[in-house]
Amino acid sequence: MSTAQQVQRSPRLWGLAGLLAGCLGLAASVLTASAMGVRVNPVAAVAEAIIRITPGRLAEEAISLVGKLDKPILVAGVLVFLAVAFWYAGRTSARSPARGQVVFLVLAAIGGLAALTSPSARPTDVIPVFVGGAVWLAALPWLTQALRPGVGTTGGSRRSFLIRSGIVLGGVAVFGVLGQVVGRTRRQVEASRKLLKLPISMRPAPAKVVLDIEGLEPWRTENSDFYQVHTAVVVPAIDPKEWGLRIHGMVDTELRLSYQDLLGLELTERWMTLNCVSNPVGGDYIGNAWWSGVRIADLLAEAGVQAGADAVKQTSEDGWTCGTPLEALTDDRGAMLAFGMNGAPLPIEHGFPVRMIVPGLYGYVAATKWLVDLEVTRFADFSAYWTGRGWSERGPVKLASRIDVPRGGASVSAGSVTVAGSAWRQLTGIEAVEVSLDGGSWQPMELAGAPSNDTWVQWSGSVDVAAGDHELRVRATDKTGATQTGVRVDVVPDGATGWHTIEFSAE
Repeated sequence: MSTAQQVQRSPRLWGLAGLLAGCLGLAASVLTASAMGVRVNPVAAVAEAIIRITPGRLAEEAISLVGKLDKPILVAGVLVFLAVAFWYAGRTSARSPARGQVVFLVLAAIGGLAALTSPSARPTDVIPVFVGGAVWLAALPWLTQALRPGVGTTGGSRRSFLIRSGIVLGGVAVFGVLGQVVGRTRRQVEASRKLLKLPISMRPAPAKVVLDIEGLEPWRTENSDFYQVHTAVVVPAIDPKEWGLRIHGMVDTELRLSYQDLLGLELTERWMTLNCVSNPVGGDYIGNAWWSGVRIADLLAEAGVQAGADAVKQTSEDGWTCGTPLEALTDDRGAMLAFGMNGAPLPIEHGFPVRMIVPGLYGYVAATKWLVDLEVTRFADFSAYWTGRGWSERGPVKLASRIDVPRGGASVSAGSVTVAGSAWRQLTGIEAVEVSLDGGSWQPMELAGAPSNDTWVQWSGSVDVAAGDHELRVRATDKTGATQTGVRVDVVPDGATGWHTIEFSAE
């Protein structure tokens, strides 16, 4: 059999041609999305669509299993699926070009549907899918021309196919580089963020709130260490000059505010602890920071809230929504539109240019990042993102405590052992913390100070341990006299409960 015949009949080469053409089309679509300023390219759009249709409990299981790797793993899965589909489309085209085109059309339909069904979609967001499709439809026949019988020895040679494959790979590389050059929105926003001069301060931690114990989590959480939980595969990058906030719905006067408008209002700054409803018992989806912004209660008062309203629907730039009790935004707890975090403009990942901060509520009902819209309404009239997926409508923070020292699995010296950690119940505050060793009686711990009831509090003490294996558990009591329950409850539908328990050994 001649070399030309081997090439013509090789399903592997046809599959490779489909894969290469698909990669070129995908690179072209990503480049187009970057050039158009589309927030999510087709791959990210599909990944976000999968997130949107995933049931709440399944999403929570995924987060608990892989943590912060959930989105990278999801995107990798989408890419693997596309690679297999491109390969299959190429192989199928060897016998029937129409079948290969059908496979591609199905992929394009999925990408287009994902782009158009995004909550923040614009009609033009589907254009990158069309561009990628056109490139694929042009590249595959050109690549496989060298594999078809009847085109002569030169056209059917392996050398010709390899040359064309190299050209396509070069095109993928060029499109990728151009996508990085053209898609400068994130870099431009980051540069402008760093140049901002905001009327905010950064205070050191108040006296007596920080315990100097090795292994204890810092009382103030650095921005780079602050937990991140959101549904966006590609986080919004918003130029503050273009940002705007609309306050509307059941109000007497609709308000529209620019970033400069917000900076011109009376500043408020506070220490506040935020924690995610997905935080398991003893988890680290919690952080404490110095926040700067303006009181949302003042803006709602200016708008004039109408009778009958009981909720505010918050909407992010990426279309994510949450429903917040109106009372929580208008009472004296100090809910704010924050634009500063630890003395600097909000990091992009944490909601730049503006996000909501509401003490005493989990983030899924209150802490919208990249905030652009506030609608005063009624809970009965809408369903927010997570409440539509099985989570509770209202999410007050539950009383909780955590052991940081010693860590689970640690080995310590027998005798007096230092134990330490944190406890929190924002809006209410912590009155006492106790620990129990090996199921024994509860021993009171010493509490550090706290600037308000809206931050966590560090605690410490010591326990006497003999050589061997041990179990230590902790519980807190808040300022209303309520003691933390030991009943273990999952994070769904409104936050986990239970005593944080660790095992360690002494020698």
